[in-house]
Amino acid sequence: MVCCGALFMTLLDVSVTNVALPSIADATGAGPSELQWVVSGYTLAFGLVPVLAGRLGDDHGRRLMFQVGIGSFVVTSALSGLAPDARILITARVLQGIAGGLINPQVSGLVQQMFAGPERGRAFGVLGTNVGVATALGPLVGGALIALGGPELGWRLVFFVNVPVGLLVMAMAHRLLPRTDTAMRHRLDVIGALTLGAATFCVLFGAVELDALGPVTLVLLVPAVVLLLTFLRRERRLTRERKDPLVDLRLFRQPSYTAGVVVALLYFPAQSGLPLVMALYFQRGLGYSALQSALGVTAFAIGSAVAAPTAGRFITRIGRPLIVAAAVTFAVGAIALALVAHTAPTSHATLLLAGPLFVMGIGNGGIITPNQALTLMEVDPVVGSTAGGVLQTAQRIGLAVGQAVIGATFFGYLHGSGPDAYAGALGAAVVAALLFVAATIAVGVVDLRRQRVRSPA
Repeated sequence: MVCCGALFMTLLDVSVTNVALPSIADATGAGPSELQWVVSGYTLAFGLVPVLAGRLGDDHGRRLMFQVGIGSFVVTSALSGLAPDARILITARVLQGIAGGLINPQVSGLVQQMFAGPERGRAFGVLGTNVGVATALGPLVGGALIALGGPELGWRLVFFVNVPVGLLVMAMAHRLLPRTDTAMRHRLDVIGALTLGAATFCVLFGAVELDALGPVTLVLLVPAVVLLLTFLRRERRLTRERKDPLVDLRLFRQPSYTAGVVVALLYFPAQSGLPLVMALYFQRGLGYSALQSALGVTAFAIGSAVAAPTAGRFITRIGRPLIVAAAVTFAVGAIALALVAHTAPTSHATLLLAGPLFVMGIGNGGIITPNQALTLMEVDPVVGSTAGGVLQTAQRIGLAVGQAVIGATFFGYLHGSGPDAYAGALGAAVVAALLFVAATIAVGVVDLRRQRVRSPA
């Protein structure tokens, strides 16, 4: 319950912020670039710290780092709600992202510490249900708060709502979370942490600024590759010499772990990009309010909440085929979404789009939870938070890339105003998302073939 409460808080903050963007723009005068940073600044900061946070949790106690993260998240949420202008809001959101990055690796590490075998898959299924519920309630809560507080106070309430939730989770954590055996502490690989952080920053910053600065940001891929290769070379040497690497590269000797990280990196762009442009389609294209927009995408979250626990129960028996089938399901729903958007009358758009969004949600719930369970199933719980941190870094890079690439595709194909123009842009965004989903399916099929080749032996 404590872990679910923490995840609920961090995920609620992401989904309510997407709904609040138009209100933030009206109240603060923030332009498109600043609004993008309100969302992506959180994502960028979150992606910089999970690996380091995971190592700190493994070495110094997951419960301690969990509490530090929750306390920091409460403070930065309050700062976001009190922000007088867009610049301070962006700064507070970056700090909030760092706090969120401290929390989530501890959650995956605690699940691995407390559960084993099929129970671990079911535990991840419970977390997946929590993700779906938080995603479903987030837009509704955001829309209701904005309607309640009005254009000036409403978006601030979106951030203030984290404060009571965080204080409750913090009070429960000390009493209920188990201690981590930290007798075998390791020396922190500071150079490795800085190198990986710099490489991640180059990728995330380039993705975030792609829409504003254009293809010139792709130049950042050069230092990113150099820094990543330097990091891998250093970690390989430290792993070989047993000198406390930040990431023990023996993790990647497990094909299930490697495949899971790659799947997360490829799928999350589609998972994050389409809901973001759907909010724009409903509010700007169809003229819906924030609450109406939230109701429009609720079917996606409901589908995720329905599929996640079921997938968690069956993942240990079905394995990777479940993820491949779920990715195909997501793709079918996305294609139907684009087709319906082109033909649906404005007055019935929410109802007609609910079906495709629900199918996409079923696929989404069948990917995220099972992939996390399969990726971490064979990982030693001693390094559980570090392994979870690497996985979450891949997810956050995927989130930033998806918001940048799919968002840029949407605006690049948006010509004019009105439902037809926005439906055309949404169709282009769906095509971009399908490319990521196709790559996800390809990785899943390759991993299936590897398993079948190994089975006879």
